[in-house]
Amino acid sequence: MVDMHKLIYGVSRNHRRSYTPRRHVLPRARSSHNLMEDAPTGIDAKTVTLISMRIKYLVEETIPCELEEDQIIKPHSPILTSKVIELCRNAGGEESGSCVIYCLLVCLEWFRWQSLKELYDADLGQLRAVACQMLAKHIIESTDDQEYLFQELLVKRFCHLQNGETTDPMSAIERAVDLHALEIIGSSGYQKCIKYLWNGWIIQDEHDPTHFVFYDKLTSVNYWTHVHPDRLKAPVYQNAFQMFVSFIYLGLYTAAINTVNPDGDIDIVEGILYVFTLGFVMDEAAKFWKVGRWYLGFWNVFNCILYVLLSVSFVLRCIALSEPRDTAERDRFNVLSYNFLAFSAPMFWCRVLLYLDSFRIFGAMLVILKQMFQETFIFFSLLIIIMVGFLQAFIGLDNTDAETAPPMTGFIFRTMANALLQSPDFGSFDKFSPPFGMILYYIFTFVIMVLLLNILIALFNSAYEDITGNAIDEYMALFAQKTMQFVRAPDENVFLAPFNLIEVFCLIIPCEWWMSRKQYAKLNDRVLSICYLPLLFISASIDVRYARKIVHNRAHNQADDDEREEWEELDSRADFENSEWKEKVKNVVPNVEEDVSTQEIKRVGRELKDLMDKIEKAGLLKERIWEEQDLLKEDTPEAIRAPDAE
Repeated sequence: MVDMHKLIYGVSRNHRRSYTPRRHVLPRARSSHNLMEDAPTGIDAKTVTLISMRIKYLVEETIPCELEEDQIIKPHSPILTSKVIELCRNAGGEESGSCVIYCLLVCLEWFRWQSLKELYDADLGQLRAVACQMLAKHIIESTDDQEYLFQELLVKRFCHLQNGETTDPMSAIERAVDLHALEIIGSSGYQKCIKYLWNGWIIQDEHDPTHFVFYDKLTSVNYWTHVHPDRLKAPVYQNAFQMFVSFIYLGLYTAAINTVNPDGDIDIVEGILYVFTLGFVMDEAAKFWKVGRWYLGFWNVFNCILYVLLSVSFVLRCIALSEPRDTAERDRFNVLSYNFLAFSAPMFWCRVLLYLDSFRIFGAMLVILKQMFQETFIFFSLLIIIMVGFLQAFIGLDNTDAETAPPMTGFIFRTMANALLQSPDFGSFDKFSPPFGMILYYIFTFVIMVLLLNILIALFNSAYEDITGNAIDEYMALFAQKTMQFVRAPDENVFLAPFNLIEVFCLIIPCEWWMSRKQYAKLNDRVLSICYLPLLFISASIDVRYARKIVHNRAHNQADDDEREEWEELDSRADFENSEWKEKVKNVVPNVEEDVSTQEIKRVGRELKDLMDKIEKAGLLKERIWEEQDLLKEDTPEAIRAPDAE
């Protein structure tokens, strides 16, 4: 089962208030904890920490005071100059240069943590955190060696010292997702690495799961070399299978709810539906058992509620089957079971969104909804306090009339809920402890409908503007997180739900305890091949198509993922490097690295320098003329100079 790590929610420029330090949420295999701690990365944790301290000192000296954030994030920043970027790149020297991006992310976390602890310098800490992201982005985008960028800078795992202890090994690409570093995630090199991981072109080493290597059969055009269960570890194929299973699950539910069995028997469609549910429940339980409370998130809680409703429906159906036929008790439990099943219909359809977030339109929408749900925490905090206060007042007024009238607790709850849903009932309070009941209800309605609901609308609007202003980066961050959930410490044998039932009841329980590791691995490969045979054939055909494209690109000295566009069809004929067009373009294009004022000042400086050179040359020329005149006087005979003297 895929483990989940603890959460670290980062702070982007638009979401600084959502940062909660020291939390992680991406998968990490707890069973391989010792292996990961002892994994040799070539650079020890002490060296990584010292390099991080160097970079921290560099950033602090580069940004000694509060500045405008635009000066940091602009493409040609006057603060993060090329010299600063180059010094940061070489902070680790030649031997330890591969951990620079990881160290920048460590500094990013340090500055964010410092901004939370030292509120008087919170803006300065946030500005320095942004600078760490921009430095990392510049280094990533300026690294031309793609293999070095992927295997050394991004996917190689490092450790550093934290509270005197060595942290778990983690790569820069993982840490950027944990810290929600949007500027780094949005860089071209990072996204290209995510694409390679998503397609399974970069995979974890079979012999050392702490290292990533390129897929050795990437350029093989032989179809059968790609028909192997290990290819199911590629996130693109796991995501496709989960999406396919989710639609089957939805189809089974639709068929079950539309074919009601009056006698209470469980037909084959309902049986398969409950088997799928058991597989999903076991998968969620295994993840929660391995990770603990850090695993719980919105979608996990959402799925758990859905599975609880289905479990209750199944239990009620079993109770109905235990009753004799044509009895009232059997019919009552049968109807109640179908009511629970029908009640879960909206959750079934909303569950599909969980597997559609790899598409941009759904991914951006889910990010917006997630942020809106986080903003509602403020609203509900105020709402609960205010409602409890007014509820106590209404119940107190009701208790004073308890001797003359029956308790009206249910009426109070109902009318307060109606006011919250913008349907107040003022007429019902005419005779409720007059005039205090009516006055309190008017005040309560005003506070709820005018104040709190407008605050909620304002919070939703703020969340929507924050996300839509960074919609592309937020989607790329969501996609990177989804990729890491598949890549980070994957299962040795990928039995996705509901096939995890086959793994548990047909392999682990009867075979794992007595088979040798080699025999058990072969058995798992055969079972996986049978279970995923159609998917293996489809994935192999996709891999072969990619292999042909990669071979073609490498033959033309292009990147593996390069795709030929229509404007590139005549590249061989349009030789701009050796044509006059290049010089003409060079003479007319503006200098985007400097603004107009700077360019004018430099132009005036050049003209002034030319003028000074001309003046200097004129002075030298005059001195030379005087020298020649003196020499001419010395060489002229005295008889000739006398008349002139007279």
